Amino acid sequence: MEPVRRVLLLGEGNFSFAASLCGAAGTHVVATCYESEEEVSGRGRAAESIRRLRERGGSAPAALGWPVGRAGGSGGPRAKRRAEVVFSVDCTKLKDYFLPEKREFDCIYFNFPHCGRKAGVVKNRELLAHFFHSSAEVLTEEGEVHVALCNGQGGTPADQPRREWHNSWQIVAVAAGAGFILSNVHPFKAETIHGYKCTGYRSQDKSFCVEGALDHIFTRSMPLPCFKPMICEIELESRKVSFQVPQVLVDKINRGFLELNSNHPVRTVKEKLTAELSQAFPLQDIDYCVSLLHQGHLNGVCHSNIFWIILSPEETQSTEEMSNGLANAVSFSHVDFCRDTDKNGWVNVQEGCHISKQYCLRPSLLPYAQAVIQRGAFSPGTLHVLSGPVFRKCLITPYSVPVFHEMVLVCASNRGTENSCIQMLVNNIKTSIHSLHQTVSSFKLNINLQEAMSFETTELNDFAAFESQLGKIQYFICMEIDTSGSCEKGSCVGIIRTAHYELVSSELVVVFASLNLDLLAMLICGISDWRMLWTSDTRFLSQFPRGELRLFKSFSLYPPSYVHDVSFWVPDGEQFDEVAFHTIARRVSGEMVISIQLIDSFQQSETGRKSLCYRLTFQSCDKALSRQEVAEMQLLFRKEINQRLHVTLR
Repeated sequence: MEPVRRVLLLGEGNFSFAASLCGAAGTHVVATCYESEEEVSGRGRAAESIRRLRERGGSAPAALGWPVGRAGGSGGPRAKRRAEVVFSVDCTKLKDYFLPEKREFDCIYFNFPHCGRKAGVVKNRELLAHFFHSSAEVLTEEGEVHVALCNGQGGTPADQPRREWHNSWQIVAVAAGAGFILSNVHPFKAETIHGYKCTGYRSQDKSFCVEGALDHIFTRSMPLPCFKPMICEIELESRKVSFQVPQVLVDKINRGFLELNSNHPVRTVKEKLTAELSQAFPLQDIDYCVSLLHQGHLNGVCHSNIFWIILSPEETQSTEEMSNGLANAVSFSHVDFCRDTDKNGWVNVQEGCHISKQYCLRPSLLPYAQAVIQRGAFSPGTLHVLSGPVFRKCLITPYSVPVFHEMVLVCASNRGTENSCIQMLVNNIKTSIHSLHQTVSSFKLNINLQEAMSFETTELNDFAAFESQLGKIQYFICMEIDTSGSCEKGSCVGIIRTAHYELVSSELVVVFASLNLDLLAMLICGISDWRMLWTSDTRFLSQFPRGELRLFKSFSLYPPSYVHDVSFWVPDGEQFDEVAFHTIARRVSGEMVISIQLIDSFQQSETGRKSLCYRLTFQSCDKALSRQEVAEMQLLFRKEINQRLHVTLR
């Protein structure tokens, strides 16, 4: 037998909505109201609707689009009764009205909630807050909560016209406090619901205007992450060693986006690019020699942009710690380290440990590509491909990511013909990206090759700015998508650089192309927030069948944002490390800080002391984030910058 979908209706005024719904196939309706049966029965049409419900009559309105859930019903055989009517139900204490085995509802409807009479927005927010907490106790894991509000009440961009935030019910922020996210919103079309008549204006048997009303559909959010320390175990110089993964990267290391069984859009972009390029070039994949760690310092790269790590003998982490779950372990069976020729700056990392060199998580695949050529493992005329995640400390901006997947393409040509080689490579890259984009969207796509000399440093995005530290760049590959009839300056998704190598037979010019696969996937699939690529919510990957790219549809709409300021005195005689400041914000918030702006700077003329004031904006792209949770993050952030950056808080 097919499963029965259990639907709970709250705050029914005259039960006309419930009566129109109770005939839906495979649906069991529990219709409730706050008042007693005696109080409700005197309202127009209420007695007739209650009679129909008790007789299991009515027909399902097509406008509601049953089934509406993300999954089927909660299971069990088809019930004999399709409808129940329950009176005197308080929507803020739902679990008190149902036995434990009857508490799991697949869908909860609350149409036009109101505290009654002339209650203001604050009282109605409080009602909704208690309602959402109560709903969480009786809703299935995959269930939905529908809340219909009059035009403007919700406070989201879907309301037209939109009220000022302080004068709205702030429904998305209120729901976040109970762990819900807004996953869909659409017009509440009362005229399409057979027999429906709204009532209850100011607690009276009077109708009210529902023109422009919206049905807000909420689903459960994954909980905010609470990361345990993670230990990576590796083999180095025939000895097992380990290191603690930087906390900001714990949920991003070893995710396997590029592995064979992955259906992540980043892998799909990489595979389709590789397949297209193989039509024009002999291809050789050399990912096997790409290591996780880099030894030594990369010339020209700022120390503060690197994730430095300390290697320890494996036995330094006790068996007791591992068994107690204080750290997660990730093993890497073999690591072939890429060593830098500049040995200045290597330091002892741990007393008593034979490993006396400095290591960092690889910030680029370029050194590995160069090492392949220098080892003589390079075949002129062949396009060599390396790909994998790279790690960079960076400021918090919309397209600045501490980890992304880089793809490096290497080919060689005789000296004097490198420009034609570059043009051929870029043309094939452009053709491949255009081909990918056309399968996803009809929006116009522009890909341009721009000379590096035409860019000011301030115009570069974080990816391009870091690449410029690694060496001279000849060209930037820029990409822009026209969604509104006009394009802004494109995002840099790749760079081109060249290098001369003296080989036995001849002098060759080697062309290196580096592509940011994450940015490409975002721009092609319409993913506006880089953090979404790293979400653990299955609603993301479910939109991308194996080997397919599609236009992404967000499952968390209009997430609330919260603003906090922090002011402090900078330590005397020290240069303030802004990258470290941003990295701490990433870590303590679990990547919930989306913007940090310097809003004030002041220096005392008498003492020379300098004070800075920053504004932090918190927002999640995939999880419920409440005001209280943000307040706790802000307190922790203040504590951390005081301890680690030695600032004096104001």
